[in-house]
Amino acid sequence: MPYQPTGGPKPTAAISSQSDGKTFEQLRQECLQKKKLFEDPDFPACDSSLFYSEQVPINFEWKRPGEICKDPKFILGGADRTDICQGQLGDCWLLAAVASMTLHKETLTRVVPPEQNFDQGYAGIFHFQFWQHNKWLDVVVDDRLPTVRSRLIFLHSADSNEFWSALLEKAYAKLNGSYEALKGGSTLEALEDFSGGVGEVYETKSPPEQLFQILQKALRRGSMMGCSIDITSSAESEAQTSTGLVKGHAYSITGLEEVKFRGRVVQLIRIRNPWGQVEWNGPWSDNSSEWNVIDKAEKNRLLERATDDGEFWMEFNDFKNNYDRVEICNLTPDSLSDSTKKKWEVKVFEGNWIRGSTAGGCRNYIDTFWTNPQFKLTLVDPDKDDNEDLCNVIIAVMQKNRRKLRKEGLDLETIGFAVYECPDGKDHVDKDFFRYNASKARSKSYINVRELSQRFQLPAGNYLLVPTIFQPHLEADFLIRIFSETKVNCLEMGNSIEANLPEPPKPSAPEEETKEEQGLRKLFQQIAGSDQVISAFELQHVLTEVLRRRQEVKFDQLSIDTCHSIINLMDVDNSGTMDFQEFKIFWDKFKKWMMLFLSFDTDRSGRMSSYELRSALKAAGMQVNNKLLQLICLRFADSNFEIDFDDYLTCIVRLENMFRVFQALDSAKRGVVSMNFSQFLLLSMNV
Repeated sequence: MPYQPTGGPKPTAAISSQSDGKTFEQLRQECLQKKKLFEDPDFPACDSSLFYSEQVPINFEWKRPGEICKDPKFILGGADRTDICQGQLGDCWLLAAVASMTLHKETLTRVVPPEQNFDQGYAGIFHFQFWQHNKWLDVVVDDRLPTVRSRLIFLHSADSNEFWSALLEKAYAKLNGSYEALKGGSTLEALEDFSGGVGEVYETKSPPEQLFQILQKALRRGSMMGCSIDITSSAESEAQTSTGLVKGHAYSITGLEEVKFRGRVVQLIRIRNPWGQVEWNGPWSDNSSEWNVIDKAEKNRLLERATDDGEFWMEFNDFKNNYDRVEICNLTPDSLSDSTKKKWEVKVFEGNWIRGSTAGGCRNYIDTFWTNPQFKLTLVDPDKDDNEDLCNVIIAVMQKNRRKLRKEGLDLETIGFAVYECPDGKDHVDKDFFRYNASKARSKSYINVRELSQRFQLPAGNYLLVPTIFQPHLEADFLIRIFSETKVNCLEMGNSIEANLPEPPKPSAPEEETKEEQGLRKLFQQIAGSDQVISAFELQHVLTEVLRRRQEVKFDQLSIDTCHSIINLMDVDNSGTMDFQEFKIFWDKFKKWMMLFLSFDTDRSGRMSSYELRSALKAAGMQVNNKLLQLICLRFADSNFEIDFDDYLTCIVRLENMFRVFQALDSAKRGVVSMNFSQFLLLSMNV
């Protein structure tokens, strides 16, 4: 059953990640009925689950806990930091996050469901829950673990018969494709996967002016917070300073206070060493003289647990001077209990950078930058805790599945984002806007991290968020999360599909025709022959001849399929051919489409950039959304992201044909039509 904290809101239920869709309980019951121990087909006990880029360097044996020790336990005496001992894998970032999680019991209970053991109901199967891209996944594993000479080779507990941490690491390796995929990362990455929160990093040597207030607010919102001191070499790792602090070590931040001290207000921060001992011995440490000067009741309140328990107070300036980094993991409402008074407002969007259509690169590439996905944010109410009339918002852009894609040679892309004032009445902002308007906020830099997040203070109003990869034409899936202290309205722009296609003009009587129309009639009569109608083959011949005389367009040969589509679009009487009036209307359209093509062929190459297709279609009266645009560009653009005239004509004819057919079927103008299978086939073949 899904984890539910006592007295708290019901969190989002985790869904099974198993390829056959079966849940942990279904799989466990099947194994118990068959009297067989579970063997996971999705993450088998073989070399490919260990490494993907190299031969397995040593001879691993996969063994179950019962084959490693006599009396295996899932959790022995509570899950704590002593259960987290690093093995022969470079995933210390993951271990630091697991250690931090053990200090947050509600989070730990969700990620590591405690109702598991090696006694009653044991079937060789265990499960863990992780957050991935706005979903909670329930990940099952069998308990076969990689060993060398019957000893666990990766993450393990200090107690040789405790296995929750080793099985957690295996489940996380399965989630990411292999154990090797866990090499290298940031603690925040794992904390986000354990909580569904969004991370922030602050350098204490160059902090924002309001860092103390940021940490206070984070504490009130139940955020997980940590800090650390940098090391310059591996020899410094876990080295103790003269002031009792430990380098290269993950600490937790547990409290912030302001006290009156000798006529001034002093900011204090409380920190916990997960070792449970070894504490700061400078000013405001447990037995320092500073405590004797402040109000006695205040002293008793703040030093309620003042023993050598690893927890201690420091003055905030001393903290900034001694520590190098602060990490905050801001939690979503469903990860918090009801006792948390203040909670973030959260909005989430998913999208893609697709080369040729929405992979526009950073603003250095102004011709394509505007084609990136765009999101409108409306900040409504300033945060009442601040004196300034500003809204606090955290914007986070995450690349999806990049750790899992390493085995395919795809690593993290270099990502960033920019925020602009959003113009009114626009469904999608074009190139000229970005050419003449500067950003109001942006990410500090472009960087190759899984998630890039930054906090901003902005006046209430409408803003345009543009997430990008630094270079154009690079592909990735992304997740955008907006954490705001007050309500924010968000929507994806460029998401509407519309058509403004006027009805064709009524035919002119022969005696009322202009000279141009008379010339067109002569041309028609030459092409049509004795039957005075134009077939698809005759249309193909004449259009090919016309286009060959136009040096400014590049094309191979107009396909017969395109000509059939043109006939279908213009053929009002369903004869399968075009009469003169139908041909005349088509010719007017053809000239307009030709002029649009030439106007968007900005480099006069005879081809149009696929990134300009959205604008060309809109000028032709058809507005498409991002998903449809991506499909069209994948279908019609070449490897250089260009579209020649025959593909452009095929695209625009078929699209108008589909719009007009749908509009004819949608007699009630509701944007919805109903059809049976036969009608669907006829429609598909006709287009």
